[in-house]
Amino acid sequence: MSDVAEAGLSAAPDALKAAIEGGDIAVLLAVLVQITGDRTMLDRCRPYILGPWDYLVDMPEDLDREIRTRLARSLEDAPSAKIEAPPRDLISDIMSTIVGDTVPPEYVDMLSQDIGYAERPVTIAPCAPPVDFKVVVIGAGISGICAAIQLKQAGFNFEVFEKNDEVGGTWYENVYPGCGVDTPNHFYSFSFELNHQWSRYFAKRDEIFGYLRRCAEKYEILDRVRLETEVESAIWDEATSRWTVRIREKSGAVRDVVANAVMFGVGGLNRLAWPDIAGLDDFGGVRMHTAGWDPAVDLTGKKVALIGTGASAMQTAPAIADKVGELVIYQRSPQWTTPNPNYHRDVPEGKKLALELIPTYARWYRFQLFWAGADAVHSSLVVDPAWPTPDTSLNAKNEEMRQRLIGHIRSELSDRPDLIDKVIPSYPPYGKRMLRDNNWYTTLKRPNVELVTDGVERVSTRGVVAGGVEREADIVICATGFNTHESLAPIVIKGREGRSIRDVWGKDNPRAYYGVTVPEFPNMFVLFGPNTILAHGGSAVFQTEAQVNYAVQGLCKLVESGAASMECRQDIHDAYNERVDDAHSKMVWSHGGVHNWYRNEQGRVTMASPWRMVDYWAWLSRLEPDDYLWR
Repeated sequence: MSDVAEAGLSAAPDALKAAIEGGDIAVLLAVLVQITGDRTMLDRCRPYILGPWDYLVDMPEDLDREIRTRLARSLEDAPSAKIEAPPRDLISDIMSTIVGDTVPPEYVDMLSQDIGYAERPVTIAPCAPPVDFKVVVIGAGISGICAAIQLKQAGFNFEVFEKNDEVGGTWYENVYPGCGVDTPNHFYSFSFELNHQWSRYFAKRDEIFGYLRRCAEKYEILDRVRLETEVESAIWDEATSRWTVRIREKSGAVRDVVANAVMFGVGGLNRLAWPDIAGLDDFGGVRMHTAGWDPAVDLTGKKVALIGTGASAMQTAPAIADKVGELVIYQRSPQWTTPNPNYHRDVPEGKKLALELIPTYARWYRFQLFWAGADAVHSSLVVDPAWPTPDTSLNAKNEEMRQRLIGHIRSELSDRPDLIDKVIPSYPPYGKRMLRDNNWYTTLKRPNVELVTDGVERVSTRGVVAGGVEREADIVICATGFNTHESLAPIVIKGREGRSIRDVWGKDNPRAYYGVTVPEFPNMFVLFGPNTILAHGGSAVFQTEAQVNYAVQGLCKLVESGAASMECRQDIHDAYNERVDDAHSKMVWSHGGVHNWYRNEQGRVTMASPWRMVDYWAWLSRLEPDDYLWR
């Protein structure tokens, strides 16, 4: 749905007034200049907008009042809710001004499509597939829900198989304390289904799951979803150009489903990984993984050992520290964390009204968040070969970021200097996933919390042994992530001539064209596949939409061509992956001093994307038929 045609201008005057008063001034400026074309306002306001977050704007009171007053008058005088598209150069100027940075012109097309000034991908319109052309979607998380919605809009017959008893994927499965998103959730949402009623800037698990469930209900796809149904295999039949998908239902019954195409929406963060620690299975107390949290376990007053300091640990520890008797955190290596004053803030009612009632406000706001949390950072993560301190930073921007993050740590721990050296990483920022400071350092200072940096040697029946010291525990929590490299496991997948995907990828070296299609596996699309996870920030939902649009475009071209199969060309696939590897060799997550889950055992980056999001979006906006073999 385009905000260009939303009927916000017909709202009651009092509501519109409250919306204008509650809106962020930089975003209101964007709408005002968009309506009036008054470029002088950008010049006047630019010195006071230092970044894309609301707390980085310090607009003088008289200028702030002028913007709000003029916008109110402009909206009152507008003959209709439709706001015409400004010239491209004005869009570019507005973008750069409201984020306090220079935004390259290639972002204009992306924003124009998001607002509705440019045509959206062809997947929105039906492409008249035959009734007997069937698509199987595997997984009903973010990717599966998005795929189902787009397939339905395009007119396809499809069926979704989900192993859980509910949709939502990772946001259904993960229920550990403090679980939430570290991407601003006004951007962590489908572009076709904005949510103006988020209660927080960074939503917690229940609210995100609720959003996904509502999307599935609103777009009426639940009748196509088969819950508690696990896919065991997908086998390509050369003679019929069909996939045979073997499923196991809740009852244990096994049956085969024949489909023209398969879309894998299983994600990469759903097979939890237990750490390889001696004695873990023999622990005498309660043992659980954050990704397999048991809400029935009472932590009150207990001695708790938390192994790991990644994303789930940084959310869990602050959420349980005031309940447990003792919390011992075992850190293998420190993580970089970035503060954000909005992380714990609720969204004011006035801003919710602005998002809902002021035309295009929500889209400009989404672009601010896009820039703040993703592509603005990308250039700082590319190696400068001449940089004098490559062990700790990559370039001038990366060093500036490092010093800023260290300054935050020192400020937070000024009264606990004994902790400072323990928590400052030795590697450059973003060498591992950048985390949000969820009151992490405040938690470490609590009298009932201990940070142990000695390596864990083993788990005894009574607790955890590290540095030769046994610390007793009633509960051991492993915040140790997922098995990420054995992509699409444990499903057995066989393509042309019966070749297994494991024969092609090996144990942990998946590759795909744009992360979506694989030679020798016709009519198969992988969503959030190899080299598509965003390591420099951004939104997984954005990536998913791009991939689903690309896949459904391919299916539409397939039925329109009259061919039975489409298959990625080997040379196109190989050339793309050479580009991927070359780009990664220059990025921070290939740094020699970093161990991260983006890389496989051979050191190749198989999970993360090396690309700016705008580039990936542009490549996937239109499928090139010459990249494929049509048979």
